[in-house]
Amino acid sequence: MAFFRHPITIGVLFVLLFFILLGWYWSREPDFMSLESDKAISDRQVVGVATTNMLIKSAEKLLNKRGGYLSNDITPPSVFLDNQPNWEFGVLQQIRDLAKAMRNDYSRSQTQSVADKDLEVAEPKFNVDSDAWMFPSAEGEYQEGIDALKKYLDRLSDPTQQDAQFYARADNLNEWLSLVEKRLGSLSQRLSKARPQIRVNTDLAGDANAQQSTETAREVISKASWFDIDDTFYEARGTSWALIHFLRAAEVDFRPVLEDKNAVPTLRQIIRELESTQQNVASPMILNGSGMGMFANHSLVMSSYIGRANSAIADLRRLLADG
Repeated sequence: MAFFRHPITIGVLFVLLFFILLGWYWSREPDFMSLESDKAISDRQVVGVATTNMLIKSAEKLLNKRGGYLSNDITPPSVFLDNQPNWEFGVLQQIRDLAKAMRNDYSRSQTQSVADKDLEVAEPKFNVDSDAWMFPSAEGEYQEGIDALKKYLDRLSDPTQQDAQFYARADNLNEWLSLVEKRLGSLSQRLSKARPQIRVNTDLAGDANAQQSTETAREVISKASWFDIDDTFYEARGTSWALIHFLRAAEVDFRPVLEDKNAVPTLRQIIRELESTQQNVASPMILNGSGMGMFANHSLVMSSYIGRANSAIADLRRLLADG
């Protein structure tokens, strides 16, 4: 026991305990952000303000939450954490997709329209490598993207500046939802790989003349690495967290379009399914039990929620596409 009485040993144990507690605190996910209490939205009912403001707030939360932005940290305890960086990547993917939709669709009346000058600056800034830590740093580039979005928001909210526009049309919303649908579809498949399964290859289904570059087997084994299971789980939680906020904002900005298509209930059901993904995880680790076994399989549960949300998005896109 004399070993544990040595001052250096006591110091090392204290530092390790401090890192463990700090890592636990930094790994706590942010709470939901409110739309209703935001003065910028309640005082200025300008089309596009809700979506733009929520995009800004989500990006700021990514940088300024507990522990700050952790994905590119190279010092302890951040370097030993993986759940929170994967959560951050899920949020970042949705920020990138919405920024792309705003630049290419929401701010332009037609394909020949000139892109908004501030959105042209903002969108590529969020595409910097999430692991970059210097020359340039991810945080610095993302902050520049946020600053450009704020300039667009100021111009959008000013009735004297007509060069900043947000076109809340069914086709524009449909374009963004198509990106969301692909993201969720991929996540659902990756989550379901937590349990090995033999899957029929459907890559060319639906087109008798379809071809692919390299021939593959008719049946494929779908299986994820044990080390990827919790990574995908927390990426899905981050993705869902961001989407909940963006869809709530879309309900505000696209309300006339959604009501015209009688699509408001469908949108709210999507949000409800995604909210289920944010339940507290009672286990200290992500379990990978069999589908019908005694122990939980968190990935399959998450895949179920994501899959139902994705199915509802497909329904919503059909409603928006109908005349």
